[in-house]
Amino acid sequence: MAGILDSVDQRTQLVGENRLEILMFRLAGRQLFAINVFKVQEVLQMPKLTLMPHRHRFVCGVVNLRGQTLPVIDLSQAIGMRPIVPDERSTIIVTEYNRSVQAFLVGGVDRILNLNWESILPPPGGAGRQHYLTAITKVEEQLVEIIDVEKVLAEIVPYNAKISGDRLADPVLERACGREVLLVDDSSVALAQLRETLSQLGLKMHVATDGLKGLNMLKKWADAGEVMTDKLLMVFTDAEMPEMDGYRLTTEIRQDPRLKDLYVVLHTSLSGSFNEAMVKKVGCDNFLSKFQPDKLVDVIRERLMLDEPSA
Repeated sequence: MAGILDSVDQRTQLVGENRLEILMFRLAGRQLFAINVFKVQEVLQMPKLTLMPHRHRFVCGVVNLRGQTLPVIDLSQAIGMRPIVPDERSTIIVTEYNRSVQAFLVGGVDRILNLNWESILPPPGGAGRQHYLTAITKVEEQLVEIIDVEKVLAEIVPYNAKISGDRLADPVLERACGREVLLVDDSSVALAQLRETLSQLGLKMHVATDGLKGLNMLKKWADAGEVMTDKLLMVFTDAEMPEMDGYRLTTEIRQDPRLKDLYVVLHTSLSGSFNEAMVKKVGCDNFLSKFQPDKLVDVIRERLMLDEPSA
């Protein structure tokens, strides 16, 4: 337990400082890829792999890890590269995204690196595996491609954006119709899910694909004389994004007198034990794991209840 708490404390030191740790690895070639260490539970040699009938073509099979059955996803094949053939020497990265745990088969792990988000840039446009990247960076003059794991997982298990009927029937939600929200996220999959869900409430949506763009939008509105709490019902921000992450964005919002009273929701695929500490440190109003349409609506209802109904 002490080890877990030490890890939580160590990682929360990065929150609000616009820094992140990445785990770098290779797939079916020499190119370096990475994911956020926050999402990683462990890296290990693959236990005995069991093949499953009718499995998705990206899923190699399942492994049993301390009584938990996990799917093993060939990350190389999932992003459009040649498959990795698993054997007893194979390495897997066990991760947690959106309250689910899965293992990714990789070609080999390189190392963990601490970086500044300012050195993380959006990927170039183009075809092929570029569609599976959220960002790129350079380490010792070598390009590192940061994978959009949310997109990979959504192609294996499609997300549901539909709000249940009992939630939609809530009269409080009628007050959401026509209100404006800002969505800040670098994942096209996450933005699509948010749009599909929020459009059912009649909300008007503004979109920024990283924290810096989101902050600039907010400041532009404030510079134009907008009262920000009148203009925006709330801000939804992802945690990890190129150039400026969601923690730093929230910190900047709280430090600007014109923006500080905005209702900010951290909307992220991170679902580990350190989220509560992160949210408290930077001053978010609420936290929500992604791809939960009814819980998303519950958060909006909580925000609407803070306003007195019009007389």
